[in-house]
Amino acid sequence: MPLAMVTRGKVRILGVEEGTAGLAARLAPLGLLPGAEIEVVRNQASGPLIIAVFGSRMVLGRGMAQQIQVR
Repeated sequence: MPLAMVTRGKVRILGVEEGTAGLAARLAPLGLLPGAEIEVVRNQASGPLIIAVFGSRMVLGRGMAQQIQVR
């Protein structure tokens, strides 16, 4: 399921949709790699998502979150 659909809680990154290699390259230095566990702190109906990864909080745009597959 896309990260954008997770309302709250911990999930594990499975990967980034095919055809978005540039996005995967941008996410890797942030620790958002396949297998990484992240926590969705806030995801409201509109606006960006707030996630926690490795003790830091980050803001992801909804379009970017839609391309990240999680379990």
